[in-house]
Amino acid sequence: MDATILALLLLDGLQNGVIYALLALSLVLVFAVTRVILVVIGELLMFAPLSLVWLLEGKVPGTLWLALALGLLWALLERGRGAFFPLLGALGLLLLLPLARGEALLAYPAAVLLVVYLGMATYRVFFQPMREAAVLTLLIMAVGLHVAYMGLGLVFFGPEQFRPEPLLRGEVTVGLSWQGVLVLLFALLAVLALYLFFRLSLYGKALLAAAQNRLGARVSGIRPEEAGMVAFGIASLLAALSGLLLAPLINAAYFMGFMLGLKGFVAAILGGLISYPVALVGALLVGFFESFTSFFASAYKEALVFLLLVPALFYQSLRARTVED
Repeated sequence: MDATILALLLLDGLQNGVIYALLALSLVLVFAVTRVILVVIGELLMFAPLSLVWLLEGKVPGTLWLALALGLLWALLERGRGAFFPLLGALGLLLLLPLARGEALLAYPAAVLLVVYLGMATYRVFFQPMREAAVLTLLIMAVGLHVAYMGLGLVFFGPEQFRPEPLLRGEVTVGLSWQGVLVLLFALLAVLALYLFFRLSLYGKALLAAAQNRLGARVSGIRPEEAGMVAFGIASLLAALSGLLLAPLINAAYFMGFMLGLKGFVAAILGGLISYPVALVGALLVGFFESFTSFFASAYKEALVFLLLVPALFYQSLRARTVED
């Protein structure tokens, strides 16, 4: 291996690692606040660029009807004044998406808002009524939603792969495009924004409180349901923006989100599903490990990446046993 190949592998690993980091941070945030392992985050990531492609082609994506159906159920569950927000969001989507057809300036924000609304509606309809359920029950629900959303993705967008136009064209150097630089900058800004959000904003401090001590947060006047809604909204926003930036580099298809979400989950597990910094480091480790294994053993790279779960889970089991003793 010469220096050129090493540099290419490092750049590829860094580019993949920052995307896994954003997914891992989203998974850790959602799990810490709601105890939900958000398996469906990969589908949310892919729904954004696929909806964008449909809008740019002058068509209304099927994800709009899914979001509206869940929004209606959300409004029925809320009733009274609580139904105002989901109905207002649904009305906004109904007005915005037809206007965004064929208009790039409107299509990008429309795709992001659609996925954020869909993520929040998913929490309210499926997970909030189960907030007292065991983690295993919530995981079964999350896996079921993953299967359902992936099947709906096939119905909405078909089996083809799509590659939206990059926001920035050209290459900085061999192996790194300007779109890749944009992905790296977005990841850095997202991590910084999350840090400032948790440290300086009232909502961020409330989320941390709900994550660290749910009962204490409730006693202090923080509603876990509202904290869960904010957590799902942030996770959906990160997934949507990541998908829009990543799709010009890797293509977008209904089935591709699952593998990306799983690798983000591996990174989150390396952080114990509780530590944001360790999850970030774990995501970069997964990205570099995947890059180098694809060079030395490309046929086994997926299996080798998921093999990282074994020592991570073994360490977590030893740690849990030590705490119990």
